[in-house]
Amino acid sequence: MDLLSPKPFWPIRDGLPANYPALERDVECEVAVVGGGITGALVAWHLADAGIDTVVLDRRDVAHGSTAGSTSLLQYEIDQPLHKLMRRLGDNHAIRSYRRCRDAVTAIGALVRHLQIDCGYQRKSSLWLAKDRTHLPLLEREFAARRQAGFQVEWWSRRRLAAESSLPYPAAIHSVPAAQVDSYRLAHGLLAAAARAGTRIYDRTAVTKSRTRARGIELRTAEGTRIRARHRVIATGYEADFLLPAQCTELHSTYAVVSEPVTDWSGWPAGRCLLWESSNPYLYLRATEDNRVMLGGYDEPFRDPARRDRLLNAKAGLLRRRFGQLFPKIPFAIAYAWAGTFAATADGLPFIGSHPQLPHTWLALGYGGNGITYSLLAAELIRDRILGRPNRDAELFGFNRGV
Repeated sequence: MDLLSPKPFWPIRDGLPANYPALERDVECEVAVVGGGITGALVAWHLADAGIDTVVLDRRDVAHGSTAGSTSLLQYEIDQPLHKLMRRLGDNHAIRSYRRCRDAVTAIGALVRHLQIDCGYQRKSSLWLAKDRTHLPLLEREFAARRQAGFQVEWWSRRRLAAESSLPYPAAIHSVPAAQVDSYRLAHGLLAAAARAGTRIYDRTAVTKSRTRARGIELRTAEGTRIRARHRVIATGYEADFLLPAQCTELHSTYAVVSEPVTDWSGWPAGRCLLWESSNPYLYLRATEDNRVMLGGYDEPFRDPARRDRLLNAKAGLLRRRFGQLFPKIPFAIAYAWAGTFAATADGLPFIGSHPQLPHTWLALGYGGNGITYSLLAAELIRDRILGRPNRDAELFGFNRGV
């Protein structure tokens, strides 16, 4: 399936930082990671850093699936507000999920610095904006829940928003930490670091079959080559759903645009913080390191790639007009526009871990709007479990959590 329409911003701007060969002979390894996007890259690095012999396989060029179309906002807030998740899963489970996402935002920054990856990583704050007055009770409950749980949040009233921005919202929650990144360059940087540590990477190599062996798993590619491994990690996003006994996600189409470079940022608050609305689906906005505006939204249920792409021009026009309403003093000309498909779970949390019907297999499925932070948590959890270490995140994100 085509995950993206033809013109996502990152690969056009960044080019092809590296290429890897297709697999042309049989190989053996400890772990075979299927998927070379940001999730597979984070898993590969963590395994390589732990000294685990790893092979990465991707049917496309690496980082050219959903990673290439990500707007790459890094926030600890998930698509399900904390106070609602507390009612659904219990206080302890919900709060720990949010705290682990907060930890992941910080850990990604530390990893970027440690590996010296040039990927536009910038620390930011985040504003969650009440779409209109009817959403104020929602934000008030969320603000109280987060503050009681110890998160660093501020209440921004209409007066403060008006004083510091041109945003026409009745209130907002200001929170830290948050960050932004170029997910495409980050994935390439992580894969390069993993390769230096001994990971073997093969792209344009489609895994088409698998069979369980006594001490592991055997994968077969479209070209007939075989990969024998003790463990398999599935890091292919919603494309992994066909492996699961029951569908656990809903698919959505999302739309994004990037402007020509901007020189006047009048009306954008808090050092060009990340912005997102309380509506469902919500609008989300950020700046890029080369002074462009990136915004997305107007999601709708996914039907097929052709229908999704036919709507791109109309959706791009809606996004441009909405930006003009929020920032009337910032000139906005669309330079790039694209559509993508993503999957979301009922509780907004990922599925990470093993499944009883898939032997020798670990799933790293970072669904929803927090894919990159979830991917970091998946990489840590899967590394620990393969090494035989305990990891409490298994109880948070496993398939047995009762969604």
